[in-house]
Amino acid sequence: MPFLTFAFCTYNRADRLPKLVEAMRAQSCPVPFEILAINNNSSDHTAQVLADLERLGGAPLRWVTEPVQGIVAARNRGIAEALNSDILVYIDDDEIPLPGLIHAAADAILNEGAESVGGRVEMDFTTVARPAWLEDNLLGFLAAVDHGPGPFWIQDESTPVWTANVAYDMRLFRDDLALRFDKRFDRVGNVVGGGSDGEMFRTLLKRGTRMRYRPDMAVLHSVEPWRLKRRYFLQLHYRAGRRRGQFELPDYHKKVFGVPPFMFTQTVRQCWTTGSMAMSGKGGVLRQAMNAAFAWGAMVGYGKRP
Repeated sequence: MPFLTFAFCTYNRADRLPKLVEAMRAQSCPVPFEILAINNNSSDHTAQVLADLERLGGAPLRWVTEPVQGIVAARNRGIAEALNSDILVYIDDDEIPLPGLIHAAADAILNEGAESVGGRVEMDFTTVARPAWLEDNLLGFLAAVDHGPGPFWIQDESTPVWTANVAYDMRLFRDDLALRFDKRFDRVGNVVGGGSDGEMFRTLLKRGTRMRYRPDMAVLHSVEPWRLKRRYFLQLHYRAGRRRGQFELPDYHKKVFGVPPFMFTQTVRQCWTTGSMAMSGKGGVLRQAMNAAFAWGAMVGYGKRP
């Protein structure tokens, strides 16, 4: 009988865990499943809360403490802990799984032949008001995912899925011990940045992994107030640009002060466009400023290459 591990990594969100684990235990699943919590060296009372939840009835809860700080170490610890399982489903500790999530994940992997499957991430604005400036085209930068009402096979980067709601056939990781979340795209604590799940998605896509989207696999994602600031979106893009410049761009032969000249040109153009839009009162200024922050970050990141 196949076995499923339903996992989340957590850091200093002890008060959210009872509701989260209760919703995870309420899931129906066609195969036996466990809940796995990776406590990423939390400094609050997370360990005590998990110990208390472990003793409650329902699907078994197993928890471990990963002492190396950072989401990459925590996610990779989850893989290591679930190597004997057939399916690993990841969600985040600021989410609530909606009914049918792991049933859909198991169906996609066991019956449809998917090696990885992801689903919808709905935004929850019931406890914090959505700012008027937060347009729908910005929700994806808060981890929202909605690729439509029907399932399909993922073919390219235009329809990504994240560890906010994703499942893996564990043979991927058992057959390739080097396939793990990339430390270069780490996030330590509750800070801006990261991207290791995006890098995993792109890696699997390049490998030709059979990836499935299932809209009936869904979570409700709570948005913290500190993320609902314009500066968050700018910082997010600046750091994404730095990672791209430092780790992803090719080594260009022609450089000025260690940076290809075209990157200076791009950054100036993006900043000029942002300023012009702001002065004219045009809409979409924040989205354009995010482009400028990304270009600036890419230039800074490229300059830090060895």
